[in-house]
Amino acid sequence: MAELYGQRIQTTVQTKYLPFMVDAVLNGNVLFQRVVRAAKNWSGRTLRVPIKVSKNTTGQSFRGFDTFSVSATDNRQFLEFSPRFYQITCALPGDELSVADTEDKVLDLMKLTIQSDTEDMADDLGTIFYADGTGNSSKDPSGLNEIVDDGTNTAAYGGLTRATYSPFLNSTVTASGGTLTLALIDTLWTNVTSGTQKPTVGYVTEAVYNFYGQLLRPQERINKDAGTIKGIQGGAGFTGLGYMGVPILADEKATAQRLFFLNENYVDWYALPFFGAKAVQYKSQVKGNDYNAPIGLGFSWSDWIVPANAGSVVGHVYFGGQFITTNPKRHGTLTGITGI
Repeated sequence: MAELYGQRIQTTVQTKYLPFMVDAVLNGNVLFQRVVRAAKNWSGRTLRVPIKVSKNTTGQSFRGFDTFSVSATDNRQFLEFSPRFYQITCALPGDELSVADTEDKVLDLMKLTIQSDTEDMADDLGTIFYADGTGNSSKDPSGLNEIVDDGTNTAAYGGLTRATYSPFLNSTVTASGGTLTLALIDTLWTNVTSGTQKPTVGYVTEAVYNFYGQLLRPQERINKDAGTIKGIQGGAGFTGLGYMGVPILADEKATAQRLFFLNENYVDWYALPFFGAKAVQYKSQVKGNDYNAPIGLGFSWSDWIVPANAGSVVGHVYFGGQFITTNPKRHGTLTGITGI
């Protein structure tokens, strides 16, 4: 029986079902989908990102025999990140597999088990992507409540103390006082904008999304497909109200009473498949969506195994990497929104 299951899974579940399952999962959480589908490959023991933390001040006008400063300017530091891993266990009892009448029914059962269990994992990760990385004894990946902070909740980021390297490591965090106004949104936008460097997306809960919609005159309302941004070409099915030409998206996983402005040019998921597991190659199965990502996105599959002491098959879906920003000051958040 062990060899039979091994052959069955090698030829079907591993190469055929898992990519389809991943696609179904990624259409569940807005932030999770957009970040992970644009994943980059992890490389090295840790991820080190150079960041400029001060200005070179040796520039000067001169004339004749004026002397120049020859002092070196040490104005860069490194943000350093370690990968984080998440897993979910997929298991099927052997008797349920045995009573299936045909091979197709057995395969459907395996497929549905993997898909259902991984949807649960993605549901967890969607919440984690808004948290602060301290969950499960700080084993969780980072989330927006860590990334978009001014040192109030997370004193350090990427191994550097935010207070020491302010304002370069600090995002803008503004208390709304309970009331959402266009003036507050305008101010937040201005604080995280520098020249052409502007937010590309906003994330809110359904409640805050509705508050924002009530602030807009009918002619100011636009719907924008969230699938057209950050590498996804159409058909993702999420819509948003517009602000300054960018979408404000409702995400069921978003932090309550918050508006996040992100510049997605400076947020990334660095994906790292788990050692010994097979990386999942993802191709979208969503109707109307031709997005194709020939990388693992951090998802990997252990293959099914038969435990020596149980009549069942067990497998693990892994998700590895880290969610980071390379420029915290280009993001901001408005907190405490309870009405208009």
